[in-house]
Amino acid sequence: MEDHILNLVVLGVISWSTTFVLARKIFPKHSFEFCNRIVSMIHATLAVILASLSVQDWRCPVCPLASKSSTKQMETLAVTLSYMIYDLVCCLFDKRVKLDNAIHHLVSIVGIGAGLAYKKCGSEMVAALWITEISSPFLHTRELLKEFGYKDTDLNLAADILFAVTFTFARMGGGPYLTYVTLAASNPFVIKVMALGLQLVSAFWFYKIAAMVKYKLTKRTVPKNVA
Repeated sequence: MEDHILNLVVLGVISWSTTFVLARKIFPKHSFEFCNRIVSMIHATLAVILASLSVQDWRCPVCPLASKSSTKQMETLAVTLSYMIYDLVCCLFDKRVKLDNAIHHLVSIVGIGAGLAYKKCGSEMVAALWITEISSPFLHTRELLKEFGYKDTDLNLAADILFAVTFTFARMGGGPYLTYVTLAASNPFVIKVMALGLQLVSAFWFYKIAAMVKYKLTKRTVPKNVA
């Protein structure tokens, strides 16, 4: 890994940690998770912007395949790697440590770290970053609204639906295509495993999200039918 990329990762970890501390100061009455989600929302927005700016050719966003990563792509991945490291450590200090979340972070850190070490697969990894983060702002918005007291409101339902739609579009639309081209190209084995694993996890989450939306829509329509 190049020195300036390593420095960017270290600076990123410090920056994300500082942002969390500031959030705790600004919102002292809100929970630990609330403040962490603010940081997560900032990262998701920044990640999508940086990933979009690093695309070399919008006629083929994942091109060139299995090629050397550009400087912009490596810097984009370094920012996300620093966030993943911060968030993994931060989650360990939360009262409710989620094993699946910790494993997800560890796998992501290994995958992004491998990509930076190989200095390859920048197009595929940046595309994967865009696909995975495009729905995250809506995910965090729905949770933040709950803590503000808007649970089971039209506003919260709108956030749920927007999250479900963007997740489905990205993960179940673009995801399978990205997985296919990543597996078909001459990428390192660990990158191929990461691509396949990400798509399998996305399919599992899609099932859970679809069930959640169905439950919420049914819950809101049942009283009307009864009346």
